[in-house]
Amino acid sequence: MNLKEILNYRRSVRVYDKEKQIDPEKVKHCLELATLAPNSSDMQLWEFYHITQPEMLAKVSRACLDQKATSTAAQVVVFVVRRDAYRKRARFVLEFERENIRRYSPKERQKKRIKDRELYYGTLMPFVYTRFFGILGLFRKLLANVISIFRPMMLEVSENDIRVVAHKSYALAAQTFMIAMANEGYDTCPLEGLDSRRLKKVLKLPHGAEINMVISCGIRDGNKGIWGERCRVPFDEVYHKI
Repeated sequence: MNLKEILNYRRSVRVYDKEKQIDPEKVKHCLELATLAPNSSDMQLWEFYHITQPEMLAKVSRACLDQKATSTAAQVVVFVVRRDAYRKRARFVLEFERENIRRYSPKERQKKRIKDRELYYGTLMPFVYTRFFGILGLFRKLLANVISIFRPMMLEVSENDIRVVAHKSYALAAQTFMIAMANEGYDTCPLEGLDSRRLKKVLKLPHGAEINMVISCGIRDGNKGIWGERCRVPFDEVYHKI
């Protein structure tokens, strides 16, 4: 299929054919492709929990309110945001960038570029992602608003703003995963109706982890899991050419 065909084929399938299995290695490969998605500052604050065991599938489905989209799914992927891993990921990206610059940047520019990356990932990212009961976020917000008086400045820097940024980045990865799955002829359904506390307990996630969404996977059971034609607001209402 070409891209247009893939996008038209992908639907949020809510009932799967339980007799038809899917290859877990292909699902894993689609998750690897998902990591190619763009994300804020390349921080990659994501983890993927690929559920294939029947006992665990039942527990995950229970936490997802036993919706048909999970109770009939062949496999499930839980997308988890790890804002609490920001220091580890920032160090990883910094080490990568140092070597990247040494290999691909002109020698006369390497020192400055490495220094810029060290400032960005060694100082700025920890400052932006650090949390302390909302107080640090409020300080960042006040600082950003003062700076914006004199020059353009990103203003969405509160702790809740940064949480939104992390989840937006993860949503890009989730969409990439679903497109990759459609390319394999597999179906998916993104779910946010779930008991996040119960699901975190099932997966034994640390306190700082957050559920972004659950994506069920399988092969559609005819037209049972698709509710008629796709509904979209007329494009002219949402498209603005300036």
